[in-house]
Amino acid sequence: MSEMLLQQHQGEVLRLRLNRPNLHNAFDAGVIAGMTAALATAATDAGVRVVVLEGAGPSFSAGADLNWMRGMAAASEAANREDSLALARLMRTLDELPKPTIARVHGAAFGGGVGLVACCDIAIGVPEARFGLTESRLGLLPAVISPYVIAAIGPRQARRWFATAELFDAQTALQIGLLHQVVASDQLDAAVQRQIDLLLKAGPRAAAGAKSLVARVLATADGEAQDQANASLIAGLRVSPEGQEGLSAFLDKRTPSWAGKEDKR
Repeated sequence: MSEMLLQQHQGEVLRLRLNRPNLHNAFDAGVIAGMTAALATAATDAGVRVVVLEGAGPSFSAGADLNWMRGMAAASEAANREDSLALARLMRTLDELPKPTIARVHGAAFGGGVGLVACCDIAIGVPEARFGLTESRLGLLPAVISPYVIAAIGPRQARRWFATAELFDAQTALQIGLLHQVVASDQLDAAVQRQIDLLLKAGPRAAAGAKSLVARVLATADGEAQDQANASLIAGLRVSPEGQEGLSAFLDKRTPSWAGKEDKR
């Protein structure tokens, strides 16, 4: 794995750390490819139950590397389309990853960095964090990340922030739904660890399937079809080994087998 992206396994937790601190963890084609590959590997790794995304140095991610953008500005429209599709694959891989994901946000998160936050299932930041969908200042739009940012903050908020490119603080990010929680800097790691502990106490299949349930419910307009799918889902979970173990453990007032594996560091 490139030194631009560090991987650290802590028990059943995989930490992916953007490691370009001198560039505020801005990403280019190499970083995008590396992250996509790392996430694809995590998706099929039975030893990984939670993925934490974080940044080294003073920022989470300032979005696109300016030198990379300068090069793409000189490239053809076809080359730019292929380049943008690579970023789209990264965002979709992160958004649909069959493992719970946590964004640990500090410092700046601009442009594509906001997209990474929006794609994660849980996002926790510090009061000093700053956010911006700054593309319109360059005559561009956050097109590739738009499905995930709109899903996080809603269309009304997106229309404002996409157009103005105005920077906003962590409290605003919390209010509009980009962050789930804001904690003091010295409490950030503890807050992330609390979410990890909760996820590892949940059934692995259940925790991993939460996002696909939400996506399917939102995408299904037919109420009867939705009821049938939901009934099938819960029925399958109840008779599955995980569901049987979870229900038995609850009734027997004991800890389920999967919950004794947390990495407490």
